[in-house]
Amino acid sequence: MLMAHPAVLEDLIAQYEALSLLGAKESTPQARQRLADISYSLCVATGTKDVDMAVIAARHRLSGARPEDDSLVQSAGTAEPAA
Repeated sequence: MLMAHPAVLEDLIAQYEALSLLGAKESTPQARQRLADISYSLCVATGTKDVDMAVIAARHRLSGARPEDDSLVQSAGTAEPAA
């Protein structure tokens, strides 16, 4: 499975939470569609079928979610020297 970049997940979570807080479900058709699109993107990015599970899965993939998370740390062998 392809893994979404943590920055993408963070952005999707922020958009989902903002739309949810603003009551997009009871708002304009455009706001409801945007919430549906963000929900779908979260599900695809996390390999889940439920938006609540997608948010949980996305948060677990973010840097700092687990002490052993090193997703943004380059190993010494892969760092390129500055020119």
